[in-house]
Amino acid sequence: MLCLALSACTPTVQVEAPKEPITINLNVKLDAEVRVKLEEQADKDIQSNPDIF
Repeated sequence: MLCLALSACTPTVQVEAPKEPITINLNVKLDAEVRVKLEEQADKDIQSNPDIF
């Protein structure tokens, strides 16, 4: 009788996949990297052509 009472109280855990796909947004990292490269190139261009502006 005690076994029956203890087995009735065991919790169950269910894992199911989400219905919508998981989206990871990496635009911030890529945008920052492109911006740094452009700024470095702009600095080089300004130094090589000081009268450009």
